Amino acid sequence: MSTAQHKIGSGFGATSTADDVLAGIDLQGKLAVVTGGYSGIGLETTRALTKAGAHVVVPARRRSTAEEALAGLDGVEVDELDLGDLESGRAFAERFLASGRTIDIMIDSAGIMACPETRVGPGWEAQFATNHLGHFALVNRLWPAIEPGGARIVSVSSRGHHNLGMRWDDVMWTTGYDKWQAYGQAKTANVLFAVHLDRLGRDAGVRAFSLHPGGILTPLQRHLAKEEMIERGWIDEAGNPLNPAGFKTPQQGAATQVWAATSPQLDGLGGVYLEDCDIAEPAVDGDQTSGVKSWATDPDQASRLWELSARLTGVNAFSAQESAE
Repeated sequence: MSTAQHKIGSGFGATSTADDVLAGIDLQGKLAVVTGGYSGIGLETTRALTKAGAHVVVPARRRSTAEEALAGLDGVEVDELDLGDLESGRAFAERFLASGRTIDIMIDSAGIMACPETRVGPGWEAQFATNHLGHFALVNRLWPAIEPGGARIVSVSSRGHHNLGMRWDDVMWTTGYDKWQAYGQAKTANVLFAVHLDRLGRDAGVRAFSLHPGGILTPLQRHLAKEEMIERGWIDEAGNPLNPAGFKTPQQGAATQVWAATSPQLDGLGGVYLEDCDIAEPAVDGDQTSGVKSWATDPDQASRLWELSARLTGVNAFSAQESAE
């Protein structure tokens, strides 16, 4: 079977920064929504987009923290949003839609990783609910504002999707919770979401991408004990990053999602998974270091996840289109 899931030779790589991939790109007049756009790679994404001329809306669970982190940046506005709370997502979407503005770029960058077993909403497992369902509902609610004929939606996944595909018999981990496998399922869901969203949106000229930003030490590691990060070879006893772990800077970590959102090299493409500012190759069996697993790009699983997500959240902007298909 042929696939678009192959490198295109972008000329960028693992050490490219968000500013590098935006060189020569003018985003004046463009509006971007960046969840998590006030911390880690999300903050660097916001900085780079505004530097290129975009106006960036940053919905944040910790509004005061976001306002402090973004102070001094022109072209940024902060609003409230808790991705683990569907009512919060509905309220944010309604406020945005009432403004009458359209969205050219949406980057779903917020997320949690390897947290202790936590339940949100109606008892949902927190990583799946926050990383996937919250973004699923948000994009569907904002769909009337997504600019047809050129908008891009970027779903930030991770190489963590190698850990596990969809656990269809128990997606909410009612038994046997494992924080890393639960993270893996949530990151697989981020890829599958982009696969099916691209299928639904491409006729309107809206394309979707997913990606692995790279390993970056950011507040995403907040749930990990220092001892665990030492054991994994990420940091030394003093808390300093270890180069063998291959960590990127936050500026490098933001590059792939910014490239996904803006690069003309991706015109006419969509539904693919990216890494190091290029399209990733399909993962080779036994290789946990690069590529995308087949379970994360399977269109049938993507459709199944969409149906499940719509049922759980009660939101589906494409219900009529889905029924027709």
